Amino acid sequence: MTSITVSGRVAQVLSSYVSDVFGVMGNGNVYFLDAAEKHGLRFTPVRHEGAAIAAADAYYRASGRLAAGTTTYGPGYTNALTALAEAVQAQIPVVLVTGDAPTGGARPWDVDQAAIAAGLGAATFTVTRDAAGAVTRQAVEYALTRRTAVVLAIPYDLAAVEARDEDLPEPSALEGTDDGGTDLARVARLLAGARRPLILAGRGAHLAGAGPELRELADRLGALTAGTALALNLLNGEGYLGVAGGFGTDTAAGLMGEADVVLVAGASLSPFTMRFGHLLGPDSTVIQIDTAVEPTNPRVDLFVQADAKAAASRLLSLLDGEAAAAGWRAEASKRLAAGPGHDPGSDVTVDGRLDPRALATALDAVLPERRTVVQDGGHFIGWAPMYWNIPRPQDLVMVGTAYQTIGLGLASAVGAARAVEDGRTLVLASGDGGFLMGLPDLESLIGTARSAIVVIYNDAAYGAEIHQYGSQGLTEKPMLIPEVDFSGVARALGAESAVIRSLDDLSALQEWIAAGARGTFVADCRITSSVRAPWLTEWMNATRAAKAVVAG
Repeated sequence: MTSITVSGRVAQVLSSYVSDVFGVMGNGNVYFLDAAEKHGLRFTPVRHEGAAIAAADAYYRASGRLAAGTTTYGPGYTNALTALAEAVQAQIPVVLVTGDAPTGGARPWDVDQAAIAAGLGAATFTVTRDAAGAVTRQAVEYALTRRTAVVLAIPYDLAAVEARDEDLPEPSALEGTDDGGTDLARVARLLAGARRPLILAGRGAHLAGAGPELRELADRLGALTAGTALALNLLNGEGYLGVAGGFGTDTAAGLMGEADVVLVAGASLSPFTMRFGHLLGPDSTVIQIDTAVEPTNPRVDLFVQADAKAAASRLLSLLDGEAAAAGWRAEASKRLAAGPGHDPGSDVTVDGRLDPRALATALDAVLPERRTVVQDGGHFIGWAPMYWNIPRPQDLVMVGTAYQTIGLGLASAVGAARAVEDGRTLVLASGDGGFLMGLPDLESLIGTARSAIVVIYNDAAYGAEIHQYGSQGLTEKPMLIPEVDFSGVARALGAESAVIRSLDDLSALQEWIAAGARGTFVADCRITSSVRAPWLTEWMNATRAAKAVVAG
């Protein structure tokens, strides 16, 4: 066989699974990046190592295809830990290719990287000279089958040495599970007898490709449908109620609460989705179909471990005759039409700055219809799912919500921009605090995106903290941010930009879109901090109630 280095073998095997690598070059990964280029992998440079994994994570969420991040050892590796923790907790398959201490022993500046990864819940696969390819394949297949992030470590003294020959078989096909058995027959009976059925889909259903089967199942039953934020519009159609949880309307939530049988497919039923225990009625029967090994919420009455797509197909074959839910959709449609939607906001605020609700509504009319939306974390996080048309689940990328972090938005936008290949415009929504954390990768986004719009909800503060803690009388000084001219920063880095102080100022963005929407446009939107998001009010009320129970 032709001579190849250990790094070359890693890149060779990795190229069977991925086309894109994101990262920062350093001593520990320079040989890998050289080999990656020779094997046709597309490298997108980012400016902070934390962006390497966040970009690869967002690439997967937007495209469904695996990507890799890469850093050097030591400080490069530790800089990537927040994004690595997010990928683990969000169950996103991603591979971090990193340098590591030499096989002869740690140097004074080395840290125990495998132990650090284990603390985050990520497995480390360290390549050897004899089995560089086999270990690489093992790492990738572990990430894919378990839907998690893994670390693929290349010891520094092996990176450029010749790898031993290996006989590597072709990658094995991944198979979904379908362990429903007789439980699905029971599920079918419960659904057939339901008078007010509801099907709630989550990201797991989207990843399984179960949307068409669940939509047909809902139509067969006359069921209402809903989705988590990460399965937005997966089950759109007749009877669709929108997002379940804090981003939904009270009218839709009221209808969900009246359901007598709820089929939950590929959703974890987080406290946020469940409106902190208030979403579903106390007498409803809750069925969960998921690849997890056990129910993910104590509210579940019947749990079926199965692939959502296979299970939905089986349920369709088991259902006979007419369902009992005649009229449920018609009633729901009337109530949705009559009930209040999201608050449109106001033209006037106490401080003269923009109401973020009115801004979000106006932006929905301005932004290109073909859009993929990326969100950072922060108080503003609900405005896009509440007010913007987001056509498909993969068109809403929210990196940071699982680990409750901010600052990964710009990095995520880089990965999503690489994944968007069908002429869509990438739209990043960020707060000023998170944007400042990730600011180095504004340059990365400008250099990567074909068409990108950055919307900064700039309230000169950490808004969520102002509402949660400032409202309790705690000092607001650490919660405030001097107002930054992000428009000026963006222009210095090569983007088009404008400061948005009124809705009329959006004309600058409209003109840029009309001219072809090429490159990156940064809209520095000066919003008020006087408007509290309804989802945060709900969160705060639940927190107070929990504290009262403990105190009592």
